[in-house]
Amino acid sequence: MTTIFRITAFLEGLSYLILMTGSLLENETIIKMFGMPHGLLFLAYIALAIFLKSHYKWNLKDFAIVLIASLLPFGTFYVEKKYL
Repeated sequence: MTTIFRITAFLEGLSYLILMTGSLLENETIIKMFGMPHGLLFLAYIALAIFLKSHYKWNLKDFAIVLIASLLPFGTFYVEKKYL
């Protein structure tokens, strides 16, 4: 399950950066192409984080950091290195 979470965290972070780039460039094609996959990856990241909370014995602070990281650029990359 950890491997799936690592892959999901990486892909969610990557899709977020691509989506932000598309938004900054005002490129609707990129936004339309990566919007739905990013949303699904975001939901998968949150669900897997909730599922793995007890496995990694994250306290409330660590769990909050893992969840908030999904909202920040490069946040999921940080979680992947520090918490997994």
